[in-house]
Amino acid sequence: MSELLNHFGQPVGVPVPGWVPRNRPARTTTVGHFCRIEPLDISRHATQLYDVIVADKEGQTWTYLYYGPFEQEQDFLEWLTIAAASEDPQFYAVVDNSGAAVGVVSYLRIDNAGGAIAVGHIIFAPCLRRTPAATECMYLMLRRAFDDLGYRRCEWRCDGLNERSRAAAQRFGFRLEGVFRQATVNKGRNRDTACLSIIDSEWPTIRNNFEHWLRPENFDEDGHQRSRLSMMAGTV
Repeated sequence: MSELLNHFGQPVGVPVPGWVPRNRPARTTTVGHFCRIEPLDISRHATQLYDVIVADKEGQTWTYLYYGPFEQEQDFLEWLTIAAASEDPQFYAVVDNSGAAVGVVSYLRIDNAGGAIAVGHIIFAPCLRRTPAATECMYLMLRRAFDDLGYRRCEWRCDGLNERSRAAAQRFGFRLEGVFRQATVNKGRNRDTACLSIIDSEWPTIRNNFEHWLRPENFDEDGHQRSRLSMMAGTV
């Protein structure tokens, strides 16, 4: 609760001196050590993405998403074409050091006037999951949102029943704010939506945790982590 009062005696939010709307993300490539994030391009990424994402033969990737699974490559390409042209969500391909596209991420709910942005539509091929590149991908998205663009808040929303997504978000430093009950209907079923966030005052510590975890010395000769990011971040 704010301790500031206006002349009516009503509590009001703290001032944000010099605030101006932030720029929307430009479609640019962000390069890391384990991967890079490229604007989604059908000619370069579509076939590679289809080949690696359908490696999930059981289709668990799509349970909590509003789209998929895609039975035919053409169906996937049609969805990806729409995604590549979208301004919000704004889609990117995750490209590993071999040059192969192995996942998709996006910025969405871009509120540049209020300084809030979200990450979502996170679709990782089985070969990307639980790798340093998967963690670095999120670090690159967050670093750009906070450090390069100056946003005050980044959200992560997911199906309230998607325990894996919630755990991943908390590992990255997002805090659970609450659950929107009966938020929508997805594939004929009720969806409660969990909302998690990071705000700019929290980001410096979270950024340092990411950077410490991503150091080469944190990995053994087989590429296995020596220290867990969740332990550095103080999350479960």
